[in-house]
Parts: sequence; structure tokens; C-alpha cells
Amino acid sequence: MASKLILVLVFLFDVIAFGLAVAAEQRRSTGKVVADSEDTYNYCVYDSDIATGYGVGALLFLLLGQAILMVVSKCFCFGRSLGPGGPRACALLLFLLSWLTFIIAEACLLAGSVRNAHHTRYRNMFFDSNLSCETVRKGVFGAGAAFVFFTAILSELYYVFYAKAARDSGTAPLGASVGMSSYH
Repeated sequence: MASKLILVLVFLFDVIAFGLAVAAEQRRSTGKVVADSEDTYNYCVYDSDIATGYGVGALLFLLLGQAILMVVSKCFCFGRSLGPGGPRACALLLFLLSWLTFIIAEACLLAGSVRNAHHTRYRNMFFDSNLSCETVRKGVFGAGAAFVFFTAILSELYYVFYAKAARDSGTAPLGASVGMSSYH
């Protein structure tokens, strides 16, 4: 049976990661064009950079939750063999899907955090009103939050099916050995 402590711990980390990703989306940096004191050029002024910290925090909490599950389940590939059947097949499918959504979530959170931390230093010497202060695109952290949610669901289900398949394998590991007990 799946450990309830592991399920609760990973769920808690995933909920924190989701909350931080949503907060990062809400607190993205914004920039505005400002003229210098002598009106010779324009430059960009950015507000707080808190979204970068939220994005990195979400990235780390999601990574921690995934790492706990992979250590406990021995990354699906190591340890004793799993029992054949539906639970093992479901565990394998959920394992692959959870890693896919995990990589997408991490990429969105990392790209959003890096982009949010980058502020243009461009100065417009011609006093053109078309100066654009680059910021992270709306929805990058939101996409990361959505994939954090998908990763949470898939990884929790993966662990439940993995534990069921491990329980169905019986007490003796299904190793690659030749039974020679009838030949004395």
C-alpha cells in the first residue's frame, strides 16, 4: 500500500509549488517608459522583482516533490521487480506522463523566472515614444502552474499504482535467477 506520509508530503510540496506559480503570474514585473531629468532620452523603470523569487520557489518545491517520489519508488527502474498486470502498466504510463509534465512545468517556471529577472537597459536617444520595456509574457507562469497541477495529479497516481504493483509482486523478488532446488 502506498505510504500516506509520502502522498501527503508530496501533495503539500506540489500545492506550495502551485501557489507560488500562481503568485508569480500575478506579480510579474511591469515596466514603464520614463524620460530622464533633462529630457534627452527615455529609459525603462521596472517595479518589484518578487515574481522571480516566486517562480524559483515553485520550481524548487516541484523538484523536491518529484525527487521524493523518485527516491521512494527507486525511479521505477531500480529495486525489486513489479508484479505483472494492469497496475504496473498504469504505473509505467503515469511515470512517463508525470515526467513529461514535470519537464514542461520546470521549463515554464525557469523561463519565466529568468525572463522576469532580465530588465532591458535600452535607452532611446531619439526620444521616441515607441520604446518598449520588455517583461515576461503574460501566461508563462500560469502555464507553469497548470503543468504543476498536472504533474501533481499524475505523480500521485503514479505512486499509488507503483505501490499496488509492488504489493502484487509478492514477497520474493522476481529476479533473473534459475530455480535449481529440484536438482539435489
